[in-house]
Amino acid sequence: MSGEEILSSNEEDCNKSQPPFVNRSGYNSRTGIYHSLVKLDTKHEIPTKPDLNTANFVLSQFPQAHLAEAKTAFIDASTNLSVSYSELRRYTYSLAAALFHGLEVRKGDVVFVLSPNSTLYSAICLAVLSVGAVLTTANPINTASEIAKQVRDSGAKLAISSPEELHKLDPTGVPTILTSRSSDGRMLSVEELIEGCYDSTEFPQVPVAQSETAAILYSSGTTGISKGVVLTHANLISIMRLVLWSADVSGSQDDIYLAFIPMFHIYGLVFFGLGLLCVGITTVLMQKFDFQCMLDAIQKHKVSNIPAVPPVILALVKYSSKASCDLSSLRRVGTGAAPLSKEVAQEFRKIFPWVELRQGYGLTESSGGATFFVSDKDAKAHPDSCGKLIPTFFAKVVDTETGKPLPPHKEGELWFKSPTIMKGYLGNLEATSATIDSEGWLRTGDLGYIDENGFVYIIERIKELIKHNGYQVAPAELESVLLSHPLIADAAVIPIEDEETGQIPMAYVVRTGGSELSEDQVIEFVANQVAPYKKVRRVSFIDTIPKSAAGKILRKDLVSQSKYQVVSKL
Repeated sequence: MSGEEILSSNEEDCNKSQPPFVNRSGYNSRTGIYHSLVKLDTKHEIPTKPDLNTANFVLSQFPQAHLAEAKTAFIDASTNLSVSYSELRRYTYSLAAALFHGLEVRKGDVVFVLSPNSTLYSAICLAVLSVGAVLTTANPINTASEIAKQVRDSGAKLAISSPEELHKLDPTGVPTILTSRSSDGRMLSVEELIEGCYDSTEFPQVPVAQSETAAILYSSGTTGISKGVVLTHANLISIMRLVLWSADVSGSQDDIYLAFIPMFHIYGLVFFGLGLLCVGITTVLMQKFDFQCMLDAIQKHKVSNIPAVPPVILALVKYSSKASCDLSSLRRVGTGAAPLSKEVAQEFRKIFPWVELRQGYGLTESSGGATFFVSDKDAKAHPDSCGKLIPTFFAKVVDTETGKPLPPHKEGELWFKSPTIMKGYLGNLEATSATIDSEGWLRTGDLGYIDENGFVYIIERIKELIKHNGYQVAPAELESVLLSHPLIADAAVIPIEDEETGQIPMAYVVRTGGSELSEDQVIEFVANQVAPYKKVRRVSFIDTIPKSAAGKILRKDLVSQSKYQVVSKL
């Protein structure tokens, strides 16, 4: 099959100039654009119906009524509580009716969700989306201050919180309902609304266009200002179709999945909160990651497929032999959110030769998708790569100096174009225009290249985000916290490579004159103000922070200095 025959045609403007292009790479030498070499068939084509919302699309993919009752959607790993597709549909309808008729949630209202994974999380998301409201989710381990900022920025009109995190929302004053019943019964809960007086006949029919906002998911930027990524219903429906496609081409329709990736994150939301429901998959849910609990769940529920992150792959390599669990049911592990080293990947394959290991790449701004390995053979043959462009995706590799597109094997900034690309950053035109150009290309801020066979490689991040356990940490945010300390005159934060977590934040601090501020005091000061994954893990005191003539911190100088310090200690 030639490149012309399988060339994706979902973006007409990218196809105006047809080949010559290198068939195996999908590169068009006239336009400088790389094309996905996979065209979606009729079953997986992106729906073009303008008034289709995400919830209605997902619900339309559920098993037929007589099968939905018997098919399990979710199993809680800790309680063994299970929810069938039929029950999930009923929960969604009842909750949507209660939100619309009882709480008067209307189209465009923002609903803030603060909860760990649960068997009700998907129903909450689907109910919010079905009434035309906008979903915004947050990490339960975020501090009250961080949560208040997101509530304010998103303009949330209602919050839905797990009982354990309620105290963090109290200062915001936003009306709040609980995910489960409170012990004293004083607050309304999702459980009660589902069991209340509304049924499927009162499911609200709210007209929602695909072009309208569906979700605002927060992703830190290099400025340190947390930005709301605005995703439309068209974005989410497009990525749902691609999840369905990936399950079909990899033969995952009958797999049992394990979910410890949090559903507040684009990775978890796309897979477990919405996407796999379109496939009819059964997912075992964990509220949070625990290595031994993960092994127990694999054995007990015969888990066959795990979307994971690199630290989990590393833990399996290092510690699984010490556990007495049977992992023979496992047949595929995916990894994303951060780069997986070739060494760890190769060691994993030695220990688990029967398990397919596939790396992927995506961003919140691309609705979580971009590249994927269709076959395990390709993943083994290209261990440094994160796969090929998935259908509907186009890419450019842009020279960071000249701005010109580059051919295969030349390194530059990766740019993407696809129906999944975000609408923009909430209320931030400057950041939006800096990230999406006038033709709709998303600048990823990642340095990489595409080889002659179309495999994508990430070299390093041009942008300054630190990736810790798959989470994004903005150095400027931590610098702002550090500079609020009365005994700190100046500060800079850089990433330090860490085998267990990918990277950790390290602070270079300039103390005020006469100060005897210690490393432990600095670490504690920051830890009290940010989520645990953002904590500074190492501190070095310095006389001055190296800066350019324009006043920008020269982080590369500090990174080099940190490496020298490590070597000198050996």
